[in-house]
Amino acid sequence: MIEEQARVVAIEGDYALVETQRKSTCESCAVNKGCGTASVSKVFGRQAVQLKALNHSNARVNEQVVIGIDEAWLLKGSFVAYVVPLLLMLFCAGIGEMIDARFWGGESEGVTILGAMLGLAAGFIWLRRYTRNLRQQNVCQPEILRNVPSETRIEFKSNPALNRQE
Repeated sequence: MIEEQARVVAIEGDYALVETQRKSTCESCAVNKGCGTASVSKVFGRQAVQLKALNHSNARVNEQVVIGIDEAWLLKGSFVAYVVPLLLMLFCAGIGEMIDARFWGGESEGVTILGAMLGLAAGFIWLRRYTRNLRQQNVCQPEILRNVPSETRIEFKSNPALNRQE
C-alpha cells in the first residue's frame, strides 16, 4: 500500500475530498543544487492536489489523515496508461504502412502517419473508457486508512484555486 498524508477538505457521502502536497524527489537528492529538474520543481513549488478518497474511517473536515492506494493497481494502471495507446499507435501505423505499400507502392508516409495518429487517438479513447469503468467500480480508488497523530502532522499550504465554497 502506498501511503501519503492528506487533509480532509470536504465530505461527499461515502467519500472525502482530500488535499495533499505535491512532492518532488529532488528534496532528497544530493545533486539537486545543479540539476535542471530541481530548478523546474522549485518554479512550480509544492502545490496542493485534491482528490476523492473512500472515507471508511468517518474522517471529518480539517482532519489530517493517511490515504493509501494499492501498489498493484498503481503499477497496473501505469502500465495500461502507457503501453495500450503506444501499442495501438504502432499497430495502426503498421496497417497504414501495408495500405500504403498495397495502393501507392510505399511512396508516401502520409497513410502511415495517419494510421499512427488514429491508433494513438483510439488508445486514448479506450483508456478513458477503461478508467471510467474502474472509477465506477471503486476498484483502484484511494482510501482513508487512519488519522494522523498530532506529533507527525505536516503543514499544508492550500492552493486557493482548489478550495471549494461550502
